Amino acid sequence: MDNKRPAGNQVALAISEDGDSSRPTRRIRPRLRRIPIDTTRYPTRGALRWLFLFRLLMVVGLVLAFSPTVMEPSAGRYETELAWDILVAYAVLVLVSGLGLSLEKPRRSTQVQLAIFIDIATFTALMHAAGGISSGLGVLLAVSVAAGALMMEGRLSLFFAAVASMAIMSQQIYSSLLGVDIRTSFTQAGFLGLLYFAVALLSHVLYQRIRSAEALAARRKVDIDDLAKLSDFVIHSISTGILVADGERRLRLVNEAALDLMAEERVDPGVSLNELSPELGSWLADQVQSLHPKDGLIRIGERDIWASIRLLGDCRASGVIIYLRDNQEAIREAQQIKLASLGTLTASIAHNIRNPLSSISHAAQLLAESNHLDADDRHLLDIIRRNSGRIEETVESVLQLSRRNQIDPQEINLKDWIQSFARELRESHALAETALLLDLNSAPPWVKVDTRHLHQILSNLCENALAHGGTDGQDASVHIHLTRRDERGEAWLEVRDNGPGIDPGIAKEIFSPFFTTKSQGTGLGLYIARELAESNGLRLVYERIEPRGSCFRLTLPID
Repeated sequence: MDNKRPAGNQVALAISEDGDSSRPTRRIRPRLRRIPIDTTRYPTRGALRWLFLFRLLMVVGLVLAFSPTVMEPSAGRYETELAWDILVAYAVLVLVSGLGLSLEKPRRSTQVQLAIFIDIATFTALMHAAGGISSGLGVLLAVSVAAGALMMEGRLSLFFAAVASMAIMSQQIYSSLLGVDIRTSFTQAGFLGLLYFAVALLSHVLYQRIRSAEALAARRKVDIDDLAKLSDFVIHSISTGILVADGERRLRLVNEAALDLMAEERVDPGVSLNELSPELGSWLADQVQSLHPKDGLIRIGERDIWASIRLLGDCRASGVIIYLRDNQEAIREAQQIKLASLGTLTASIAHNIRNPLSSISHAAQLLAESNHLDADDRHLLDIIRRNSGRIEETVESVLQLSRRNQIDPQEINLKDWIQSFARELRESHALAETALLLDLNSAPPWVKVDTRHLHQILSNLCENALAHGGTDGQDASVHIHLTRRDERGEAWLEVRDNGPGIDPGIAKEIFSPFFTTKSQGTGLGLYIARELAESNGLRLVYERIEPRGSCFRLTLPID
């Protein structure tokens, strides 16, 4: 059976999304399933290679020991020609075993058994040719017994020891019966037999410990691999950009969020941080030299990035971890937290304001029907009705924010729907045909969206264009342009005007809540439009049109 690597534990990651649909929260729960550690039994192919190499070295050592050039051999020679014949036969058998190893025939266990039996017989014969038990070559049989015990997982270890003991006792009996001048000692042979059994038992215990250590190492390797994969998954899944650099400020790890913030598709490990981003490298050098590193704002490309640093050691030349985060995203999250804390309160206040506000508006309407009011009183009534209307508009905007997550998507023909919306807008605002233009030639036929929210978004954008469009005595005009972008699988719905455009200095603030440049505005129109767009999985951005004009682009996914 071939040796197989222990398979890795399976890692299951359960990801759930809840909370605000515009910002899903990922919950990662690893489930590690234990699988059996590799149960492939010895001898393995690699172990057989080591056994073959060991036997080759034994051949070389014995040839040197029995070489005529050795002036004082360690073993006394009795029958030199017989010893050389045995060595030649042993060398041939070792080479034949190497051929069997390459052909994988016979079975591996059979190859080991044959090798051990051949070694025992060869070493016993050499011991006889070298002068018997006094030559000291009986120790080689202990080496063969130990090799057999280790190769066969402890199986047959006592059998190998018994065969070796019988071999050495047989040699002693043969020498005594032969009557040759060879020293015999059955006591020494008995001690060698005990040695063989002791070596077999110790080898068996050693094998068990080695095998247990291998199994434990395999389990630890699997666990470490699983943890490494899990850590890599977590690092690349979080929205915060992470960079890890060594003491020489060369990049060792970077996640997808960091690449996105630096507008890079991919980077090679080991690249210099200064080469990747000179701004980040300069900021890091200043922080490392400082006694107390602080978080800072860095301008990388077109983005303001909030960066923080953590040293990976006490030494200033140690590695560092750099956390990157889009400053606009941080500001947006702070606004979300602030608005969320005020959400319940504002909704309650809005509901409580509506009832007395309706009474005030109704009373003002009844009072306006009186015939006993002079011009000053009617002027005051106009002020009451006008400001009541503004309060009603603000209350309705606040209530729309509280209902923004209640989505009811429907599949609609976007071209027909926009045409219907344009007719309604012309009628409600008494607009001429030239004041509201449509360009729907490349319109996508079907999209899935909440029509109530889409109507509110376009209404806010068109009313904003009518209020701020037009200049130099020209009336404001609105152009609704729909473009299908098949290469991206999306459509662009643009609302353009012919106004002076938005000052670049305040363009980043137009989607902030309660931000307005008009004294009569609420500052919630564009904010509500973007919130409703994100609730439906859409994207609303602003672009300036040169030389004049503004464009609000709503991106819709299409099938």
